[in-house]
Amino acid sequence: MSSIEITTDRVHDVLDDDGSGADEYRVLVDRLWPRGITKERLAHDDWDKDVAPSSDLRTSFHDDDLDFQEFSGRYRHELDDSDAPQALLDRARDAGAHRIVLLFSAKDTEHNHAQVLQEALQDLVR
Repeated sequence: MSSIEITTDRVHDVLDDDGSGADEYRVLVDRLWPRGITKERLAHDDWDKDVAPSSDLRTSFHDDDLDFQEFSGRYRHELDDSDAPQALLDRARDAGAHRIVLLFSAKDTEHNHAQVLQEALQDLVR
Protein backbone atom coordinates (compact mmCIF):
# COMPACT_ATOMS: atom_id res chain seq x y z
CA MET A 1 0.00 0.00 0.00
CA SER A 2 1.41 3.36 -0.95
CA SER A 3 2.22 5.90 1.70
CA ILE A 4 -0.19 8.76 2.14
CA GLU A 5 0.50 12.05 3.90
CA ILE A 6 -2.22 13.41 6.17
CA THR A 7 -2.36 17.11 7.01
CA THR A 8 -4.89 19.53 8.47
CA ASP A 9 -6.04 23.00 7.40
CA ARG A 10 -8.50 25.38 8.96
CA VAL A 11 -11.35 26.06 6.52
CA HIS A 12 -11.11 29.83 7.00
CA ASP A 13 -7.41 29.77 6.05
CA VAL A 14 -7.99 28.09 2.69
CA LEU A 15 -11.14 29.82 1.43
CA ASP A 16 -11.05 30.55 -2.28
CA ASP A 17 -7.96 28.34 -2.56
CA ASP A 18 -8.46 26.23 -5.67
CA GLY A 19 -7.02 23.13 -4.04
CA SER A 20 -4.83 22.67 -7.08
CA GLY A 21 -2.83 19.73 -5.74
CA ALA A 22 -3.75 16.98 -8.21
CA ASP A 23 -2.68 14.29 -5.80
CA GLU A 24 -4.60 15.83 -2.86
CA TYR A 25 -7.88 14.65 -1.39
CA ARG A 26 -9.45 17.53 0.55
CA VAL A 27 -12.16 16.49 2.98
CA LEU A 28 -14.24 18.52 5.40
CA VAL A 29 -14.33 16.53 8.64
CA ASP A 30 -16.86 18.61 10.61
CA ARG A 31 -20.32 17.25 11.35
CA LEU A 32 -21.84 20.67 10.59
CA TRP A 33 -21.10 22.81 7.55
CA PRO A 34 -19.02 25.86 8.58
CA ARG A 35 -21.21 28.86 9.31
CA GLY A 36 -21.07 31.66 6.74
CA ILE A 37 -19.21 29.65 4.09
CA THR A 38 -20.73 28.66 0.79
CA LYS A 39 -19.86 25.30 -0.72
CA GLU A 40 -18.49 27.10 -3.78
CA ARG A 41 -15.86 28.96 -1.73
CA LEU A 42 -14.39 25.83 -0.20
CA ALA A 43 -12.43 23.64 -2.59
CA HIS A 44 -13.09 20.16 -1.28
CA ASP A 45 -13.50 16.65 -2.65
CA ASP A 46 -15.62 15.26 0.14
CA TRP A 47 -17.55 16.11 3.28
CA ASP A 48 -17.25 13.18 5.64
CA LYS A 49 -19.56 13.56 8.64
CA ASP A 50 -18.95 9.92 9.59
CA VAL A 51 -15.40 10.65 10.83
CA ALA A 52 -16.53 13.65 12.89
CA PRO A 53 -17.11 13.30 16.64
CA SER A 54 -20.62 12.30 17.66
CA SER A 55 -23.00 15.18 18.32
CA ASP A 56 -23.02 14.44 22.07
CA LEU A 57 -19.23 14.37 22.29
CA ARG A 58 -18.86 17.53 20.21
CA THR A 59 -21.41 19.36 22.36
CA SER A 60 -19.75 18.26 25.61
CA PHE A 61 -16.38 19.49 24.39
CA HIS A 62 -17.70 22.84 23.13
CA ASP A 63 -19.64 23.38 26.37
CA ASP A 64 -16.36 22.87 28.30
CA ASP A 65 -17.70 19.75 30.03
CA LEU A 66 -14.57 17.91 28.81
CA ASP A 67 -10.97 19.04 28.57
CA PHE A 68 -9.09 18.26 25.37
CA GLN A 69 -7.40 15.16 26.79
CA GLU A 70 -10.71 13.60 27.84
CA PHE A 71 -12.34 14.61 24.55
CA SER A 72 -9.44 13.11 22.59
CA GLY A 73 -9.66 9.81 24.39
CA ARG A 74 -13.40 9.49 23.88
CA TYR A 75 -13.20 10.59 20.24
CA ARG A 76 -10.35 8.17 19.56
CA HIS A 77 -12.51 5.40 21.03
CA GLU A 78 -15.32 6.39 18.62
CA LEU A 79 -12.89 6.29 15.70
CA ASP A 80 -11.40 2.95 16.74
CA ASP A 81 -14.91 1.43 16.87
CA SER A 82 -15.82 2.75 13.42
CA ASP A 83 -15.08 1.72 9.83
CA ALA A 84 -15.31 5.38 8.73
CA PRO A 85 -11.58 6.25 9.06
CA GLN A 86 -10.55 3.30 6.88
CA ALA A 87 -13.31 4.14 4.39
CA LEU A 88 -11.94 7.69 4.14
CA LEU A 89 -8.44 6.35 3.44
CA ASP A 90 -9.84 3.97 0.82
CA ARG A 91 -11.73 6.78 -0.98
CA ALA A 92 -8.61 8.95 -1.01
CA ARG A 93 -6.50 6.12 -2.41
CA ASP A 94 -9.17 5.31 -5.01
CA ALA A 95 -8.99 8.97 -6.08
CA GLY A 96 -5.23 8.60 -6.58
CA ALA A 97 -4.35 10.88 -3.68
CA HIS A 98 -0.96 10.87 -2.01
CA ARG A 99 -2.05 13.50 0.48
CA ILE A 100 -5.24 13.90 2.50
CA VAL A 101 -6.06 17.38 3.77
CA LEU A 102 -8.46 17.31 6.72
CA LEU A 103 -10.45 20.56 6.68
CA PHE A 104 -11.94 21.79 9.95
CA SER A 105 -13.57 25.01 11.15
CA ALA A 106 -12.49 25.14 14.82
CA LYS A 107 -10.73 28.34 15.86
CA ASP A 108 -8.20 26.47 17.98
CA THR A 109 -5.77 24.94 15.49
CA GLU A 110 -3.96 22.82 18.09
CA HIS A 111 -6.80 21.37 20.16
CA ASN A 112 -9.50 20.11 17.82
CA HIS A 113 -10.91 16.89 16.46
CA ALA A 114 -8.97 17.09 13.18
CA GLN A 115 -5.72 16.63 15.12
CA VAL A 116 -7.08 13.47 16.76
CA LEU A 117 -8.42 12.19 13.43
CA GLN A 118 -5.07 12.89 11.76
CA GLU A 119 -3.32 10.73 14.35
CA ALA A 120 -5.88 7.92 13.97
CA LEU A 121 -5.52 7.95 10.19
CA GLN A 122 -1.72 7.96 10.44
CA ASP A 123 -1.92 4.91 12.72
CA LEU A 124 -4.00 3.13 10.05
CA VAL A 125 -1.52 4.03 7.31
CA ARG A 126 1.48 2.66 9.26
